[in-house]
Amino acid sequence: MKWALRILGVIVLIVAVAFAIFRTPDTDAQAMRAKYGSEPSQFVEIDGGTVIHLRDEGPEDGDAQGLPIILLHGSNADLHTWEPWAKELAKTRRVIRFDQVSHGLTGPDPDGDYSRENFTSDVIEVADALGVERFILGGNSMGGKHALGVASLYPSRVAGLILVDGSGAPQDEVEAMMDPAKVEEDDGGNIGFAIARMPGVNLLAQHITPRSLIKQSLEQSVSNQAVVTQEAVDRYWELLRYPGNRAATMERFATEYEPLTKDQIAAIAVPTLILWGEEDRLIPVEAGEWLNQAMPNSELVIYPAIGHLPHEEAVDATLSDVQRWLDSMEKPAS
Repeated sequence: MKWALRILGVIVLIVAVAFAIFRTPDTDAQAMRAKYGSEPSQFVEIDGGTVIHLRDEGPEDGDAQGLPIILLHGSNADLHTWEPWAKELAKTRRVIRFDQVSHGLTGPDPDGDYSRENFTSDVIEVADALGVERFILGGNSMGGKHALGVASLYPSRVAGLILVDGSGAPQDEVEAMMDPAKVEEDDGGNIGFAIARMPGVNLLAQHITPRSLIKQSLEQSVSNQAVVTQEAVDRYWELLRYPGNRAATMERFATEYEPLTKDQIAAIAVPTLILWGEEDRLIPVEAGEWLNQAMPNSELVIYPAIGHLPHEEAVDATLSDVQRWLDSMEKPAS
């Protein structure tokens, strides 16, 4: 019995020392705000006490060409992922992007609510806070699911959708379109997402999050490795460790996936532009093809040799397609 207790004590000591050596603490909130929340950033409080980090750029409504655009980032990303698009689109129209709860400088939801319904209501509350009644809504990955949710629940507010490798489609419907061998590879495309779904391991990841893991996760998400810069990796790593974000991320991944139903998606009649990277390992291109078939007023553009982040991996091509679609959608009837 004594030997067993001694062995247990040694194991506990080893674990404690390893934890002390490899632990990556939270970043400092004020330092992160100074680094990533300077002008033109704003911090706006919405219902429930959530303080949203956002950027609202471009000409005033009276001078803008067309409706405002609201952009929603993907899982574990932040509003900076839209920088290339925002820089160009804001030359002629109002562009709003914000860190969704559990991300970036917004941080955890005060009530710990990471349901699709809460994410979608946040979009409307941000729009209300900024005085935006009707808008075009874009979303990448998780942001695509939330964009679909907003269009489904608040159809009078959404004039059009831009879905960039967006989630939200029923998984069984998408898998039915896929080669069975490809379905077997599901979930193998990103180490960071896989860890976040592992019970026990994800608890450890709340305290031990090496930068190398974030770099590998980003490398696995894209095909154009030029976007995996030191600056980008640092931003993902530092904002994931913004106080409360890691625990919120694990809680969010523990929440049951909430896709829209086929009928809900088919009922979304607004003009929709679907952009997809052909080599996306997180959400296969078949998901984009399924959305295009299910939605009554959609257009699908697929980019060869591009992964999960076409808005960063193929900036010029995606912006060209977006501008063409906007011009066509908003062209006055003759």
